[in-house]
Amino acid sequence: MKVADFFCGAGGFSEGFRQMGFEIVFGLDKWAPAIETVKLNHPGINAVCMDILDLKTPKEIDKMVPDVDIIIGSPPCVAFSNSNKSKKADKRYGISLIEQYLKIIAWKKNKPKSKLRYWILENVPHSSSFMKDNYTFDDLGLRGGKKIALNIQNKNILDSSDYGVPQHRIRLFCGEYPLLIRTYNKQNWMHTSHVLEYLTDPLKKNEFKIIKDPCYDLEIRKKDMTDHFYDSRIADWKWQRAKSLKEDHGFMGRMSFPEDLDRPCRTIMATRSTSSRETMIFGAKKKGGRYLSYRLPTIREIASIMSFPITYQFEANNEASKYKLVGNAVCPLQARALAEAIAEEEDMIVPNNFIPVKNYQKVSYDLTGLKRKKQQKCPKIWSTKFARHIPYLKIRGFRVELDNKKSDFKNNKIIWSSVLHQGQGKNAFKCECASVDIEKLINKSLFFDKELFDEFKKDIIKLIDEKVPLAEQLQKGYCNMENSNQNGPNEILTNIRLIVDDYFSEKEYFKAVIKNYNDIIEIPRQDIPLRIIMGYYALNKVVENINM
Repeated sequence: MKVADFFCGAGGFSEGFRQMGFEIVFGLDKWAPAIETVKLNHPGINAVCMDILDLKTPKEIDKMVPDVDIIIGSPPCVAFSNSNKSKKADKRYGISLIEQYLKIIAWKKNKPKSKLRYWILENVPHSSSFMKDNYTFDDLGLRGGKKIALNIQNKNILDSSDYGVPQHRIRLFCGEYPLLIRTYNKQNWMHTSHVLEYLTDPLKKNEFKIIKDPCYDLEIRKKDMTDHFYDSRIADWKWQRAKSLKEDHGFMGRMSFPEDLDRPCRTIMATRSTSSRETMIFGAKKKGGRYLSYRLPTIREIASIMSFPITYQFEANNEASKYKLVGNAVCPLQARALAEAIAEEEDMIVPNNFIPVKNYQKVSYDLTGLKRKKQQKCPKIWSTKFARHIPYLKIRGFRVELDNKKSDFKNNKIIWSSVLHQGQGKNAFKCECASVDIEKLINKSLFFDKELFDEFKKDIIKLIDEKVPLAEQLQKGYCNMENSNQNGPNEILTNIRLIVDDYFSEKEYFKAVIKNYNDIIEIPRQDIPLRIIMGYYALNKVVENINM
């Protein structure tokens, strides 16, 4: 049976069908590295680099696209992703691509003597909200009026880890195809550690001469494996920022740092980031039970996590583009499960073992041996905004944040604020108070150890005298500008956290609260954790001195 692949990307969808004995005859994508990658891994395919929206009429469709038994496609999902502007991104372009894809399917399916028997569309689950159960010819810009041109018979949300992929990747698969049976479950899911063990450590000169594929019955010589044995370590200041965002985000949950290897990997993204919350980070060199450095996954590691064979090549001239090729793909093993379901329904004879691509060729640009350049921290622009809570001091959603949002940067008037937060979204609470009022609240509360509180205040004053600059200098410290040896806001927040821990340790004061007295501070919330109030008092005193 012949297959056409739209939005083919690196060819993951096609690879799954190829493994089951289907013939991939056509691929279309508008990104040149994707087309070159597909050509390299699927010899004989007619891979076309063009925008699908340029196929405007049935005549143009038939001229470009052959009649096939199966059409598969994965329209770009950026507009529908939950992480894109919190679901508020403009969906019109994404919808137009989906409808153009459906238009091609509808035309091929309804034309005289149609060969088309199956079609599949893959996308993120949220895209389902923008798709109909059926489309008329008018809906898709075809002749035929209000008659139904296309029914979407199946809409299934599938997790790739249920089909042998060492990754949790939740995707919508809709169209006309047989239902799948899960072949894996929590007891036998493939874990990230399995991939790393098989591919071996990219930073070590190990004795292994043969590398085994973690997903297939396949092995190759170490010297033939591309895009793995190179230095992907991250600068300290970058992984430290990523660690903070993962473990101590203002209002989002805690994430593993480094990655939890004893489970399927979380979803591979298309963007290779180094210091964000979504950055995928593995431990690198280890000593005395702790990591000394951290690294990004290699291209070969994320490709295997996506279930690409270790012989699969990614044709691009830089690491970021290779990462995009992999991260945007459909997992081959999940595509293979779909292909196998179709093959069973058609009584096809399918291969029992993995069949490598004939005439295997290497990429023109291999990352092997790449040395990582030292990554310098670049100065920020003067008007860069700052907003961060006292690190690792977040209790029941309460946190105390330092920000410069009230500043008039154009006129060099920098204003820092100390804000008490709880929760997120529309119902989130925040307030700003004078330190004298916070002190009144502490004095009136059930907790009051005057000597301890007095010693605490002395250390805050010492911090202010020794390490706290004025507002403009603090902004310079944050922006890392030349001739500024001042502490930045992150350093000040860290120092406050250390002082709070010294006097009101988490172990001793974890459950301690300050009773809420609305006659002093209007806080429409339950009692406030003692450690939060002490952090709020300390930061307020600091901010009052910064803004003098």
